[in-house]
Amino acid sequence: MLPPPSLPGLDTRHSRLLSVPGRGADAGAHRTWHFLDSGAHLDEHGASPAGTILAVHGNPTWSYLWRAAVAESARRAAEGAPAWRVIAVDQLEMGYSERTGMHRPLAQRVQDLAGFTAALGLEGPVVTLGHDWGGVVSLGWAIDHAAELAGVSLLNTAVHHPEGVPIPAPLRVAGARGMLAASTVHTTAFLDTTLALASPRLDDAVRDAYRAPYADAARRAGIGGFVADIPVDARHESFAELERIAEGVAALTVPALMLWGPRDPIFSDRYLDDLATRLPHADVHRFEGAGHLVAEDRPYTDAVFAWLDERVAVGVDAVAPSAAASDTDFRPIWRGLEARADDDDSAVIDMARGGAAEPLRVSWRQLNERVRQLASGLAAMGVRPGDRVSLLVPPGPTLSAIVYACLRLGAVVVVADAGLGVKGLTRAVRGAWPDVIIGEVPGLTAARVLGWPGLRISTARLPRVSAAALGVATCLADVAALGRGAPLPPAPAADDPAAILFTSGSTGPAKGVAYTHGQLAALRDVLAAHFEVTAETGLVTGFAPFALLGPALGTRSATPDMDVSAPRTLTARAVAAAVRASDARMVFLSPAAVLNVVATADALTADDRAALARVEAFLSTGAPVGQGLLEAIGALMPNASAHTPYGMTECLLVTDVTLDQIRDGAAAPDRGVLVGAPIGANRVLISALDDDGRATGEPSSEPRLLGEVLVSAPHLKDRYDRLWLTDRAALRETPDASAGAGGEGRWHRTGDIGHLDARGRLWIEGRLPHVLVTSEGPLAPVGPEQDIERVDRVRRAAIVGVGPRGLQQTVAVVESLPPASRAALADPELTAAVRASTATPIVAVLVVAALPTDIRHNSKIDRTRLSAWAERTLAGERPVAP
Repeated sequence: MLPPPSLPGLDTRHSRLLSVPGRGADAGAHRTWHFLDSGAHLDEHGASPAGTILAVHGNPTWSYLWRAAVAESARRAAEGAPAWRVIAVDQLEMGYSERTGMHRPLAQRVQDLAGFTAALGLEGPVVTLGHDWGGVVSLGWAIDHAAELAGVSLLNTAVHHPEGVPIPAPLRVAGARGMLAASTVHTTAFLDTTLALASPRLDDAVRDAYRAPYADAARRAGIGGFVADIPVDARHESFAELERIAEGVAALTVPALMLWGPRDPIFSDRYLDDLATRLPHADVHRFEGAGHLVAEDRPYTDAVFAWLDERVAVGVDAVAPSAAASDTDFRPIWRGLEARADDDDSAVIDMARGGAAEPLRVSWRQLNERVRQLASGLAAMGVRPGDRVSLLVPPGPTLSAIVYACLRLGAVVVVADAGLGVKGLTRAVRGAWPDVIIGEVPGLTAARVLGWPGLRISTARLPRVSAAALGVATCLADVAALGRGAPLPPAPAADDPAAILFTSGSTGPAKGVAYTHGQLAALRDVLAAHFEVTAETGLVTGFAPFALLGPALGTRSATPDMDVSAPRTLTARAVAAAVRASDARMVFLSPAAVLNVVATADALTADDRAALARVEAFLSTGAPVGQGLLEAIGALMPNASAHTPYGMTECLLVTDVTLDQIRDGAAAPDRGVLVGAPIGANRVLISALDDDGRATGEPSSEPRLLGEVLVSAPHLKDRYDRLWLTDRAALRETPDASAGAGGEGRWHRTGDIGHLDARGRLWIEGRLPHVLVTSEGPLAPVGPEQDIERVDRVRRAAIVGVGPRGLQQTVAVVESLPPASRAALADPELTAAVRASTATPIVAVLVVAALPTDIRHNSKIDRTRLSAWAERTLAGERPVAP
């Protein structure tokens, strides 16, 4: 029986039937299999396949799930691209394959698939592709056919379920006594519920296509059979086979790819984490917003074929180990702490925790001892190198001790800023899937309520009832007690994973950025060298990413009294108090914090001003800081050199510029914001924009070339965590091996646009998604915005485009002075002044009370949102606030 010819997206010329001798309990019978095969199209175009993708669906889908892969195989053959034959089977009892009425547990299904490939005469190299329980079956085939296997690829699936944890609720309901047949066979409830998991919703014709083979109860028996075969515990007949497959997967060395929909109520990130542990070399990509039917939710075929082109080498059946970086001259990030282990001077000062009279001070000796105890204690508890530890603790002595203990142990520190909000934090924590969570009560409460993973440890000892309610296993005091006198574990190496730091989320969902120990050490070294940090420098920081670097730099550090998740809570008096308590010579704040410090300067006392006058260096990074704001903070710290380094979570320090250099740039103005020259061994190149506004040009140092900013540095990130496609898109490989120590031609695409001047200094002109593509070519927004902001009646301006790409018209949206009472078209006088201020043609000027900015930085204008709003407003919609 073949599928009908009218199913959307399915070319029935790929549809075939094959009679297959049965195996195992089915020996002696012949069974008819339906499958999709792109082989005939490859033959038609004379394409010799590099290998075969063996695709196996789960329950209750069928080979229709893989129609896009079959079509892509045929398309690539027609275009002369490297071709892979795709064979997508309908498992017996499913799709359009034979209904045998036979009970088929997991071991039988693995044998069934082996019989099918043998009857087909399938030879290697083969890459398996599986989803749902088809993933398990495909992996069973893979471990039994090592000689033919070239790789394994998976969409949401599982090979192991932790003991003592209930199976997912939808499967419990479907498999419950009295419900199994009713929900899976007698009705279409299980089928309909599965199809409803697609996001966005499936087109009606596609839903009908999935239903087509399951028109009556007799044809749905296999759906019920699959659910009944879920091995809930060791008593189940398929448990042993699942265990065999799980153990076999851990022994696979072939290239592996896992594409995941994290919104899956069945195969959650718990199962992804288990698979990633078994296949640590796998390339992993989580499609945010996608769910169980990730093959319908996202363009998975693009990922699969890109991975095949880049990762699967025909004739190579093992993953070559990556070349380990030399540990020669590697000085771990905790070494600065150990170097002062016998020092009783203050190492970390917390202005918020000590009370009004006196801040909390922790000496180098105390901090080092605490780090050793916690590292040994965590190891004694079973925390191993590579385990992930999520930290829900504000900056201060406790966080410093935990971070350095984890680093010394070799555990991977997971840091997501509370400024992400509950939703963002949940996405981050679930994405990283930590083994351990260490937190204070608010964080542990969120972990409990929102179901975040990981063994929970509280920073303080909690009452027994509270600990039980929060699911807390122990506290730090007990961990430290366990570690007293216990040996330290072996120290990690330079190439070992060290940390996952989450981006701000201001340019999309927050991404986990993975660093090695060597890269963290390189960051410490470039910071120490460029800013001449010594043991006597002292550091006050209200900027979370750098609040932990004091011990690494071997200098005392103080965190001011503030809510670090809300930078605008920092006051000028709080900064002065922290400087006075620590005798710091360096202050590091975020731009949002600087705004409030300047705004509260009138409250400073004479003693406060005297303390700030001793500061020698001021740094602010995380978003552009204008000359006016730097001058305002400079007035509070008159003897400090004001710096605004440029960087991002992926490469925290790239360039640096001082206030004096900005003034020099203002004397010879250029387009954009001057962010300075590269620091140390860092390098910056530009990839020119083409006529469509895409960065396609070869990396260049040519002055005044507008394009995307590419950066390379010894402390450039290792990768994005479980975002293989994102990492691939952000990485620009060049043949240039002179990228600096550790660079080796690896360049990060920042998404920023700008140019280099004749002195090699970088000027930022906006973000790549915000480039306007006009009839005259690409237009960067920042230059015209700077022109417009020189108009007396304009406080801030944003340039956005309306109309079709390639013919976009330029619109200016401004915050006017005095502030507009409502969003509207600007009056004729202001419109004329704005148009006269810039050489860029402006078709319309709109005024708003406030330009929308990102939540985290409170300074980065959301031009994408503004552009959509301007388009609607100019089309005649009521001009409400954007």
